[in-house]
Amino acid sequence: MIQIVFENAHFVICDKPAGVLSTPSRLGAEDERNCLGIALQKQLAIQIYPVHRLDFEVSGLVMYAKTAEAHRKANGWFENKTVSKTYRALTTAQDFSHIPENVKNSRAKFELSTSQNFEWKSRILRGKRRAYESPEGKDSMTLAQYLGANAQCFLQWDLQPVTGRSHQLRFDLSRHGFPIVGDTLYGSKVKWCGENSIALRAYRIDFSKAPGADEFQLPQIIQIQESAN
Repeated sequence: MIQIVFENAHFVICDKPAGVLSTPSRLGAEDERNCLGIALQKQLAIQIYPVHRLDFEVSGLVMYAKTAEAHRKANGWFENKTVSKTYRALTTAQDFSHIPENVKNSRAKFELSTSQNFEWKSRILRGKRRAYESPEGKDSMTLAQYLGANAQCFLQWDLQPVTGRSHQLRFDLSRHGFPIVGDTLYGSKVKWCGENSIALRAYRIDFSKAPGADEFQLPQIIQIQESAN
C-alpha cells in the first residue's frame, strides 16, 4: 500500500519502503522489482515526475511533481541546494576491517561524543555496483551528527547530503569505519530487518529556504518517524 505523507495540486510526497524502486530502473519492464513511481502514477491516474530518488534498499520520503511546472521548480530547489534532506542511519562501532589493505584510507580513529558534528568531503566516482573515492570523481560533502547509541547498541547518526552523489551517505559512513547496518555492499557484517533493507531512512525534508515553495502550498518542513521499525 502506498503511504502518502503529503499531497496537493502540485506535489505528492510518499514514505517509500525499503526494497522498492523510486523510479523504473534501466532494465525497464524486464526489472520485476516493485516501483513506487509506477504504482503511484497508476493510483493517481495522472503523469507524475520524480523530483529525487532513494536507493532501492533505503526507506523514507520521496517527492514527485504532478505538473511539469512544479517539476521544473522543484528541480531548481534541489540543484541550488535550497532544500535540505535529513536521514537517520544506524551503524556499528568504528571498524575498518571491511576495507581491503590495498585501498587507500586514512583509517583515522576518533572518540565519539553525543551531538558531535562532522563535515565529510571527498571526490566520489560511481562504479557499476558501488561508489568509491577517486581524483576523477565529483566533489561530495556530507554533514553528519552523532546522536549516541540506541537500546540495541547501534550508533545513531543524522546525515544531511549537501551534494547528491549516488550512494554518498553509504560510502561516507563506510569509509570512516561505520558501515550502515545491513549494508553488506559497503562492509556491514550485521543483518538488518528483512531482505533488501538497510538501516538508512530519509525522514525529513526542509523547504523553508526554497524560494517560491509557499506558492506551491508546501509546508516548511515535512517529517516522519525516524526509524522504519
